[in-house]
Amino acid sequence: MATGAARGSDEYGVKEQRDIFIAVRDGTRLCADIYRPHASGRFPALLSLHPYCKDVENTLPLGRKLKRMSAEFASVEAGDHEFWASRGYAHVIVDVRGSAKSEGRHHGLFSPQEAQDGYDLVEWIAQQPWCDGNVGMCGISYLGIIQYFVAAQQPPHLKAIFPHDAWGDTYRDILYHGGIPSVFGFVLDAAIPYREGVASSPSLYGKEALAERVRSLLEDESTSFAKSPAAIRALNLPHVHPISFDTYVNREDNAFWRERSPVHHMHRINVPTYLGAELHGYPTAMHVPGVTWGWETIPAPKKIALRPCKAGGLDRPFYEIHDEMLRWFDHWLRGIDTGIMDEPAVKVWVRGREQWRFADEWPIQKDTEWTKLFLRAGGRLAFDEPPAAAEPPAKMHYEPAQPVTINAPLSPRPEFLSYATEPFERDVEVVGPMALYLQASLDGPDGDFIVAVKEVSAEGAELVLTRGWLKASHREVDPKKSKPWRPFHPHTRAVPVKPGERQEFAIEVRPMANLFRKGSRLKLEIWPWDFPNEPGYDWTLYWGKGHHVPYGKPVSYEIFHTPEAPSYLLIPVMRS
Repeated sequence: MATGAARGSDEYGVKEQRDIFIAVRDGTRLCADIYRPHASGRFPALLSLHPYCKDVENTLPLGRKLKRMSAEFASVEAGDHEFWASRGYAHVIVDVRGSAKSEGRHHGLFSPQEAQDGYDLVEWIAQQPWCDGNVGMCGISYLGIIQYFVAAQQPPHLKAIFPHDAWGDTYRDILYHGGIPSVFGFVLDAAIPYREGVASSPSLYGKEALAERVRSLLEDESTSFAKSPAAIRALNLPHVHPISFDTYVNREDNAFWRERSPVHHMHRINVPTYLGAELHGYPTAMHVPGVTWGWETIPAPKKIALRPCKAGGLDRPFYEIHDEMLRWFDHWLRGIDTGIMDEPAVKVWVRGREQWRFADEWPIQKDTEWTKLFLRAGGRLAFDEPPAAAEPPAKMHYEPAQPVTINAPLSPRPEFLSYATEPFERDVEVVGPMALYLQASLDGPDGDFIVAVKEVSAEGAELVLTRGWLKASHREVDPKKSKPWRPFHPHTRAVPVKPGERQEFAIEVRPMANLFRKGSRLKLEIWPWDFPNEPGYDWTLYWGKGHHVPYGKPVSYEIFHTPEAPSYLLIPVMRS
């Protein structure tokens, strides 16, 4: 291996080839843009598989000027092709099958066909006269997730991948948080420019069985689907909303989700993998778990970077990690010793300290003191102090949203529960995943727990750091797959709650990395549905914009505070 720093200067001009059609093994032609050094010779190449239309990447000059972008630019996720071409890499951006300018049918979210196409594209690139045979993959979110599937196919010329902001379990990480159905399928259906979108569920169930599933979903009052125009459209028009349709007719974790979840394929990845995600922002809910799944499952050399999130917006494309990607690919595709593999395998940006914490494991165990914060009456969170005697339970009641009329309230503002520590007497650093163990009862067969963990500054300002979710009927835990900081729910069946019976609800809470300064507090909130409570938010217009489909029936909750079975939040406190 040659020794030297990563290429950090613009050495080459950029040559563009637009709308190049590449035939894969079944003859379907996929449309690509190719950006490469304007020079003779062979160069390593990077592949980005794009579901949102590759041409959106040409808004990059505007992005460089604005620095921060609106949600309209959230699909600009392939990376900076001028950055790569000027530094000696070809960057090939391809519309996935059945979308934008590519031929064929789009067979739903992360179909096996899409992974096979990725294999063929890697090998096609490697054979081009401008490529030296070394191919990597880059891109975030969807463009990161597809890297897992392609790498699991083991194309011979794929040498390394860089899947950042990429979920690992399509059911748990994004579309059914804790078993609660998400509305994110509608976001994907709206964002992907299908040429011909095809729902996959009709081929799984048969016509009659599928019709019965749809009918039962619309008739079941607990689902809320019959109250949602968007859900009604999705369930009746699978050819228009294929991802949403597949999402809602597959309510439990099953073969459909396992086929389309990277975690079930990661064990076949044999190329170096750099995992990463943003902490403390919207991406935390869906992307951070993929880092943990990848760290635990991928057998190849790997690294982790959990990056800071620029609160309040989408930063596209991900300029802040291009230099790190360059070091990674220079090492694995060019054979330059950039020193990247001599550094600790894991680095986590700690908010409040504004520094990296380095480690060789994830979650970090060596410097961690797993600490219980006990839920107490009066909204207190107490360090290592369970109740000495039974204390009064906390109660909240939920009324489901009603059909929308323009600018009219949906229902009374939902009740929620809040617990907080006393102001910290010293700085406390919390880094890693968490879990909430609730002793609770419901007066009905089901309900939802939506959890938020916040920092409250000494001045009273609040910031959501992370979240957790659980549908009560999905409370079953698999002890063999669980860890104290990550209860694992099979989600293979719904088990109704026996009304009035106290049970444990173990809720996974996404990781965070935060320094709680002296005088600040940690706050825990428990909601029966998603409810943004930032100042000025008009909650009466919330239906249809939330992250989850709300439970459809009224339900009352009680959270118990007893010495024999206390409720507590398990957090990872750093010793140093």
